[in-house]
Order: sequence, then C-alpha cells, then structure tokens
Amino acid sequence: MDARIILLASLRCSTVRERLFNLTTSQFRVVQKSRAYATQDLPGRLPTSSRKQITVTNDDGRVHWKELSVKEKVARTTQQTFNFGIILTGLVMTGGCAYFLYKEVISTDSKTVQFNRAVDRIRSDSRVKEALGSDHKIRAFGEPTWNRWARARPIASNSYKDSQGTEHFMMHFNAEGSSRRGVVFLHTFKAAGETEWKYKYLALDVRGQPRIYLENSDTTPRKEHSRINFLGMQLRK
Repeated sequence: MDARIILLASLRCSTVRERLFNLTTSQFRVVQKSRAYATQDLPGRLPTSSRKQITVTNDDGRVHWKELSVKEKVARTTQQTFNFGIILTGLVMTGGCAYFLYKEVISTDSKTVQFNRAVDRIRSDSRVKEALGSDHKIRAFGEPTWNRWARARPIASNSYKDSQGTEHFMMHFNAEGSSRRGVVFLHTFKAAGETEWKYKYLALDVRGQPRIYLENSDTTPRKEHSRINFLGMQLRK
C-alpha cells in the first residue's frame, strides 16, 4: 500500500516538472521573439550601422538619399544649396570680368583701343619725331602723378552723344621723346548706325612750337562731285 502511494506521488511530481519545463521553454521563446522584434529598424529611425551621422561639413554624397534621416536630409540639402550658390557666384563674377575686359580692352569703343591707335599714329609721324626727339621710342602716358612708382597713370577722357545720335569721344594724354614733352589731343566720332570711329582731329601740342595736326576733319578737302548738265538740270556723277 505504501509503495503504491510513493509510486503515484513520484509520477505526479515528474508530470508537474515536465509541465513546468514546457512552460518555461515557451516563455523563453516568447521573450526571444520580443527581443528580436525590438532590435528591428523602425520606420523613420536610423539603421543600426557603424557609419557616422551625416552633417553639413562631412557629407561626401556616398550614403544614399533613402538611407538618410530627416535631419541628415536637411544637412545634405543645406550643403548642396551652399555649393550651388558658390558656383553661381563664380559664374556671375567670371561673366562680369569677361564683359569688363571686352568693354574696356577689346571693344573698338574702349578707351584702351582709342589710346593705342592714337599712340601708333603719333609714333609713326615724322613731324612728331622731329618735335619730340627720335633718339628712342616715344613714350605715351596719362596724367602726371607725384608717385613715381605708379605705373598706371589715369588718362583723361570724355564721351557723349549729340542730338543726332552721333557718339563723340575726346581724350588727351602726354607724349615724351628724347628731348621734349608734348600733349596729344584727340576727338573721334561715330555716326548713328556706323561701327567705325573717325577722327575729327588728332593733334600734338609742344611748348614753343606750332600745333601739329595729324588729323583734322575741318581742313580735310571734301571730294567734289562732277556735274552733268542734262536738259537744264544739274546731275551729280
């Protein structure tokens, strides 16, 4: 009788232990699954990786746009906007420099072109060489300055457009030879619709000597047209 009781008690204990083991195993699996779900990436969260956070200063564009967080997308957008602004500013400055270079140096309307053309005429004229001295090349420069180190001296000039649409340009500068110094005066004009500048006058003044005219439209003889008399009417040929 006692042996039967002991046997039944042992069977019951083993059954309870088995149920407890099964329960503990199932609970452990539930806990493992919950941890696995907890470690997965949530929407809008950064993926668990070893990369550094993208900022305005360290973004090199290697990380794909979809992998960025909202904060990192703002940083990349800010960086790209800043870079685009720098490029746009550089293009504007380059265009401005190119326009200034063309307007002041290359264009036929520029002061530099007018000055160089007049200097070439002065240096090639025999009367100017005789008046200033031709031992060495005649030097042309702008207004005198007290600073002897100043290489670029200002050149006095003026331009205007009259009521008929004709553009006028006036300038004066200094010319110096081996023996004397003089002042060159020029006045050019360009009629409306024309592209070529013409001299109204180009003259050199040397102290103690009469003015030397290299160009003077007031004294340039005009071409006379021959006339044909036809039935009492004067026709130009």
